Amino acid sequence: MNWFVGLETWQQALIAGIFTWFVTTLGAGLVFFAKNIRQKTLNVIYGFAAGVMVAASFWSLLDPGIAWAEKNGGLAPWLVVVIGFLVGGAFLYATDKIIPHMHFGSNGETEGIPTRLKKTILLVFSITIHNIPEGLAIGVAFGAINKGDTKTAIVAATIAALTLAIGIGIQNFPEGAAVSIPLRQEGMSRRKAFFYGQASALVEPIMAVIGALLVSSMEALLPYALSFAAGAMIYVVVEELIPAAQNKDSKDHGHHAVLGFMIGFAIMMILDVALG
Repeated sequence: MNWFVGLETWQQALIAGIFTWFVTTLGAGLVFFAKNIRQKTLNVIYGFAAGVMVAASFWSLLDPGIAWAEKNGGLAPWLVVVIGFLVGGAFLYATDKIIPHMHFGSNGETEGIPTRLKKTILLVFSITIHNIPEGLAIGVAFGAINKGDTKTAIVAATIAALTLAIGIGIQNFPEGAAVSIPLRQEGMSRRKAFFYGQASALVEPIMAVIGALLVSSMEALLPYALSFAAGAMIYVVVEELIPAAQNKDSKDHGHHAVLGFMIGFAIMMILDVALG
């Protein structure tokens, strides 16, 4: 662990981002062992991911953002995090409107600028957009490590950043399967389905490095960056994950999705509160 602590924050963020991508790859690898995935299982997976992201948005991002805003002074802490939160949501909204993509179960309806890209590419773009705030959140969390003014604060920030990376990694495993196996069901070869499944998370290490570098260079940006990442994550939850979990073709009336959400929220809450 000493070697990790001695690294630059952007290097730590890069390793954490690679970890979450690797876990996604493991999940996507289930396509070599499973031929299909039931809709109820998908509902649990999407609900679980939503629960993890909602819990992480508060305990790993908004709550520390408020604390940093109080420390920095200036604008009222609540105003700082509200600004960052809303700008984060606006950023994802703009991304959603610009990048061409297609959600699973959308009956072929595309979003973003008009394109002739294949359906499979558009589906992967959808998950990639989802992973942008996750990678950014990891980077911002690691960028906050060296901003602490005491050894205790630095240790606490390190644990919080590692906890966030672990939580996102946990929810990335089933998500990898939720990308690759449906692609296989649509006729794609196992190798291609696996490739696209893992590729959807390649943006996470990239965004992690960007987030860490931005925060490391400007301490005053930290509370805004934390709340920005939270706003972007909540946007993804409401715009993509919850609708996907409440699939209209499922007859469980959303009960499996709610179960997944509760489990995901509880796990992330335990990680943040017990370890952080």
